[in-house]
Parts: sequence; structure tokens; C-alpha cells
Amino acid sequence: MKSWSMPEIPLVPGTGPVPMLHDTATGELRSASSHGVASLYVCGITPYDATHIGHAATYLAFDTLVRAWLDAGVGVEYVQNTTDVDDPLLERATATGVDWRELAASQTDLFRSDMTALGIRPPDHYVAVTDVITEISNAVETLVSHGTAYEVATDDSVDGNNDLYFDSARAAETGPWHLGLESGLDRDTMLALSRQRGGDPGRPGKRDPLDPLLWRAARVGEPAWESRVGRGRPGWHIECSVIAINRLASPITVQAGGSDLIFPHHEFSAGHASSITGEPFADIYAHAGMVAYQGEKMSKSLGNLVLVSQLTARGVDPRSIRLALLDHHYRTDWEWTADTLVSATARLERWTAWAAASTGSTEVDAAAPATAGSDAPDPVVDALRTAVADDLDTPAALAVVDAAIAAACPATAAAVTAIDALLGIRLR
Repeated sequence: MKSWSMPEIPLVPGTGPVPMLHDTATGELRSASSHGVASLYVCGITPYDATHIGHAATYLAFDTLVRAWLDAGVGVEYVQNTTDVDDPLLERATATGVDWRELAASQTDLFRSDMTALGIRPPDHYVAVTDVITEISNAVETLVSHGTAYEVATDDSVDGNNDLYFDSARAAETGPWHLGLESGLDRDTMLALSRQRGGDPGRPGKRDPLDPLLWRAARVGEPAWESRVGRGRPGWHIECSVIAINRLASPITVQAGGSDLIFPHHEFSAGHASSITGEPFADIYAHAGMVAYQGEKMSKSLGNLVLVSQLTARGVDPRSIRLALLDHHYRTDWEWTADTLVSATARLERWTAWAAASTGSTEVDAAAPATAGSDAPDPVVDALRTAVADDLDTPAALAVVDAAIAAACPATAAAVTAIDALLGIRLR
């Protein structure tokens, strides 16, 4: 599936440090490096109500990671999915009287245009779940053969087939994953989150109430595909596992997404992947915080959404939206208000005026040798690199530029290029 347009990311003279990233599983800062090539899997949208500011904050966070890797001379292989068949999408389509395929296609197109407007680097592989049903069903068959999948009696399937579930206990006995490895949550919390986030802990016949659905047998009125495990459709977590491990070497460097995905989605995505490959799923599990609006977490279920497309349709500069998001550390929870955008717009005006007032060209030849004038350290560039490499500390990076402006330091070509390359804010 096509992704979206690649933004121009300029090269900055020299190289920055390999970024350090907070690992949810260990609570530690760890070097996000994989011997010169880093792999990244970020969970994509379920395409309805796209793209709200919470989405944008997550994808901008890991866009910043990609930019930091590139600046450090690290190659990047990046995969993202779109969950274009799932219960919430089907429910929205039914409620609005729109065919679920049309809803998914239109919202995916809107997401692409929003990512383009925000200057988010696209993934190397942008994969729709409906394009890889055979891959997923084959993986479910592998789990059955490994003894980490089992049937649960199903009375209402079209063909008399049963649903298939993941055996968490068996997976822990036979591989490098165990329940709680990523989230570190206690069982009561897991059960509560499972009820809130699409699980079915009360379903009879499951070996463990937390065991997640792998394959849903076909029901009347629901989309279904033929497969060797019976006609049906994938569960939520297995899709990301398969899309990731079939395109990236195990273990991947970073599995990423919003913090609301830690459990159950990321926990079980990692479990499925490890049960298939016999390897840990990822070196680092990284998560972005939640964005609130009107006192509640911004969410599609609540409907308290600020959409990127609505802001840009009002004439808001996408760079202001980026700055508004970058002003909050990616791991923090925070609230969007009208003042958020006012402050970001004022900052963009200061920055563009600063860049325009500087004499000389703001173009820089990153390939030029050090003796051609790029050998002198640039304190703004160095400070920007240090901030971004320190767990993507973009608020500190913004403060670097603000301090340079307040001190009347001229905007050097290298500094303006670094702001573009690392923060995605083009000032020239």
C-alpha cells in the first residue's frame, strides 16, 4: 500500500549521537542502536476519525527518533500498519451507514494528507491488514502447530468453526516472552485494561481470561477471508506481530506507539511474535504519552477530538502544529488548549524572523569537507543534537533555539539546517 510523500530532510555537517530511548519494559534509558541499521515498528491507525492531535503527537515522536537516527548516520528500516478491518471500524461503519471499506479508504487518505502536511517521514513499508490476511492466517497456523493456540467453542459462526485464542501460559513455557514482560502490570490491572480495551476476559472456554483472540471465525454480516485455519478474520494483536516480523529481522530495535497500547496490544503483539520466531520481539519498547482535551484523554470513543485537517483547513501553519507538539516531551501526558497553538504560532514567528534577519545563505553543504568552513563547532547544532538524542527531549531542543534568539546569536546556516533536519521546522 502506498504511504505518503517523503519530506526533504537536509543533512547537517558531522554526525550526532545515537539516541538514547526510554524502554517501557525495563524503565531504563537504552541506546537505540542496532549495529548501523535500526528497525522500527509503529502501530498505525484504525482508520476512522483520523488524524487527531493525539495521533499526530505519537507519529511525530517517532518521526523525531527516525530523524535522530539519520543524523547519527544510522540506517533506518521503518514499518507501520493500518488496521483497516477491526471491530471499532466495523461498528462505526454500521452506525454511519457507510461501507467499512469506503470508510477505511477515505480515512487512510486523510491520514496520509495530514502526515504530508506535518512533514512526517513515511515508513518504508506501509501495510494494510487486509493486504496480508494470508500472512496472518499462516502465522496463526504456525501458533497452532507450536501448541500456543487453541480453539474456543463458538455457537454463532457461519461455517461451524471455532475461534482461535493465544495460550499465554504455554507461550511463556516455550519461549522468551511471558505475560507482563513489557507492561510490568499486575494481574488485576491487566484484567481491568483487557475489559476496557477490546479484550473478552469473561468469555467461557478460555484457558486464561487474559488470553487474546487470534482468529475470529466468520459471522453473519462480517467480513471474512478463506484460510487454512478456517474462514474468518484476524484478531487485533496478531496483525502487528506478523507485519513486523515478516519485514524486519528479529529482534526489531524499537516497537513503538501510544502508551494506551502497552496493554494488551503491545504485550500480546510481542508474545505472538516471540512464539512464532523464538526470539524476543524488540530490544526497546517505546511509548508516547496521551494528549487530553476538555479535561479528558483525547479519544475517538469520547469524541473530544482536535483534528489536524480541521486546523490546517482554518489556515493554521502545520509548522505551528509541530512546534505545539514538540513543546511537550513525548512520554508525558498533557492537555491541548487554545493557548497551546497561540504559543506555538508566536514561537514560529520569532524563529522565522530570526532566520530571516541573519546575513548570508542559510543553505549548507553537508558534504563539504571540514576545511571548507564547517569545522568550527556550532553550539546551537551541538545542543540540539544533545537534546534530541537524550530520549527525544524536544522541549529542551526548542529551549536551545529560544535561548539563541534571546541572546541575539545569529542564525547560522548549520543551525537553521539542524532545526529543519532534527525538528522538522523549515525556516528558510
